[in-house]
Amino acid sequence: MYRNDWEDGIVYRIGEFSKLGKTTVKTLRYYDEVGLLSPADVDEWNGYRYYSASQLFDLYRIVALRQIGFSIDEIRQLATAQSLDLIERRREELAHQHATLTDQLSRLDHYLSIQKEGLAMSYDVIIKTIPASNIFSSRQVLPNYSDLGAAMMSIGAKISADNPGICCPEPGYCCAIYHDGEYKEHDIDVEICQETDKLGKDGDGYTFRVLPEAQVAAVLHRGPYDTISAAYAYLFDWVTKNGYTIADSPRESYIDGPWSFEDPAQWLTEVQVPVTK
Repeated sequence: MYRNDWEDGIVYRIGEFSKLGKTTVKTLRYYDEVGLLSPADVDEWNGYRYYSASQLFDLYRIVALRQIGFSIDEIRQLATAQSLDLIERRREELAHQHATLTDQLSRLDHYLSIQKEGLAMSYDVIIKTIPASNIFSSRQVLPNYSDLGAAMMSIGAKISADNPGICCPEPGYCCAIYHDGEYKEHDIDVEICQETDKLGKDGDGYTFRVLPEAQVAAVLHRGPYDTISAAYAYLFDWVTKNGYTIADSPRESYIDGPWSFEDPAQWLTEVQVPVTK
């Protein structure tokens, strides 16, 4: 039952007001407790709470902000001072969530299409961030992929001899960056890189530098280096179909290689393509 003897016009009991505002009595009591929306009047004899029709504007604003995703504390801040920073920060959060969900949906669609076509999943692509690190770097042109293992062993031994105070973390980031921009069978322009604990002194055929942080799309390849072209083909296709842009030269990160196993079938390499979205 409403009252019409309040100084500003008709007021409604809390149950009636909750129906008008399409919310619950419990919620209105909570808003009162936290100082977000208090009744226009409380009967001193029976404790009945009364709300004015104009308070629906306040209630709708609270509900609208809650549906956007603001917390009660944030809405209380907005009630005391219109903070554009708070609103803009929430927008950035929602934009990030939207981008994340859009990316996940695209990747799920790609995965689903492969399953529906009955194709074997040879590779599983992940997105990861490679942190910045100190490295030694040796850029060479190799006649064939099969020459890579020997080149890595040779340059590693040379740098250890020239810089005895330099240590390579275990496990450290060991990679080759392919500056041709695409997979090649012969005359491969490759930069051999190995993470170090600090920057050393440059020498004949190698330098020390900081490798910047990079976001990459990556797949694992088990086997010798001269059979890795299938991994590249799959990864480049995945990058294109999932809306990513290639940001830099592709890399290979070596987890197990000739230093771990004599049998090339046991070598494990992560193929990485720096990407942006």
